[in-house]
Amino acid sequence: MLAADFSVFNVALPSIGANVGISLSSVEWIATAFALPTAGFTLFFGRVADLVGRRRLFSTALLLLIVASLAGGLAHTAWLLLAARVIQGLATAATIPSAFALLVAAFPEGPLRERALGLNGSLLTAGFTTGALLGGVLTSALSWRWAFLFNVPVALLILLAAPKVLAESRGEEGARLDTPGAVTVTGSLLALVFGIVTEGDHNWTSSVGWICIAVGLALGAVFFALERRSSQPLVPLGVLARPTVALGNLGGFTVFAMETSIVFVLTLYLQRILHYSALDAGFMLGGPGAAAFISGMVAPRTLLRFGPRTVLAVGLMLQGLANIALLSVGASSSIVPWLLAITIVSFFVHVHALVGFTVTATSGLPDSEQGLATSLLTMTQQVAIASGIPVIGTIATAGAASALLAHIRLAFAVDAGITVAVAAVIGVGLLTVAAPAGGLDSQPLAGSEQAG
Repeated sequence: MLAADFSVFNVALPSIGANVGISLSSVEWIATAFALPTAGFTLFFGRVADLVGRRRLFSTALLLLIVASLAGGLAHTAWLLLAARVIQGLATAATIPSAFALLVAAFPEGPLRERALGLNGSLLTAGFTTGALLGGVLTSALSWRWAFLFNVPVALLILLAAPKVLAESRGEEGARLDTPGAVTVTGSLLALVFGIVTEGDHNWTSSVGWICIAVGLALGAVFFALERRSSQPLVPLGVLARPTVALGNLGGFTVFAMETSIVFVLTLYLQRILHYSALDAGFMLGGPGAAAFISGMVAPRTLLRFGPRTVLAVGLMLQGLANIALLSVGASSSIVPWLLAITIVSFFVHVHALVGFTVTATSGLPDSEQGLATSLLTMTQQVAIASGIPVIGTIATAGAASALLAHIRLAFAVDAGITVAVAAVIGVGLLTVAAPAGGLDSQPLAGSEQAG
């Protein structure tokens, strides 16, 4: 639901802005109002979930999401709509890490957990892609208000079912919230994301954006200094020092930042170069969305055969190589069948890398640290989504209209190059260290016992 919401709003933004008095040049603030709290508060709420109970926070956040979605769907003024979007962002920042922690804690490390995370990965990517189609349908057939309102019945059903199907879980007894750490890391993330989004809107020439980025980095340094001295740190530095956590999250950042950027640039290409409507562009992503869903079903078997770290590194490499093929795009619609084939392959391996990331970044950790691991994972995902498009999107749109196709090709090239380079780093870093005890990477390949 939350993944689909992201794409629905991308399609509906022009209609939303026009109907509540937000100019086209300022309409990105509807997206920014959501991205800032989502990225900034995820780590904080992940820790709160450990302390107060993951199911309790999950249910409270869903209720808040319902209220915010109703307020946004009924809004007639810009300030009320933006306030609703901020509250939606806060609700999402609380919902996602608690949901991930509940999912991971519900299954012991091994094939069952990988199967659950595989389904989660397929639904996540399918939500991103089908959300573009849903946004076009809702905006065209009904109203932009349904970009908000479609969350209400879905979230209500989940809220009613949660007490019956989810067992409560939490972190260690007697733990407390590291308030200085929470304040500094939240401030750091808010400043960084705001700075990156601002620079993306101004082609990286805004002094305000660069100041925010500098403030974010400074607060990040203060946060790490505080965590070294804290008796109960928000993020124990020993956890961050684990290769599976550090490199796994680097891989996850690249998986999300680069592939969501590809979807943005691809949509730009379809609408501005091939002159597809928003609805037609959404239908174009239906095939890749189906491939993503199938990939999530297949990924657990792949993980069982090769291990999550191998799947992450190889999947990310194949994602980058598939995106290199997008450099062949041209001004003729005859490229569409080839483009569809490329994106189907890209989305298939993308979900394999995504599932490899979620398993790698949460493996080898006790249940008491799963809230932290999943909040780090979720923070990585949200910051990547918020920052990938401003960077790669700026490359695609930096030139004159007559040079748009050339800049789109350049954006595809930069995206693919970054993906391949990070895949190589992760391959070397993760595949040359010992696997965590009991993890899939430490288990023999299927059939090896018989072979011996």
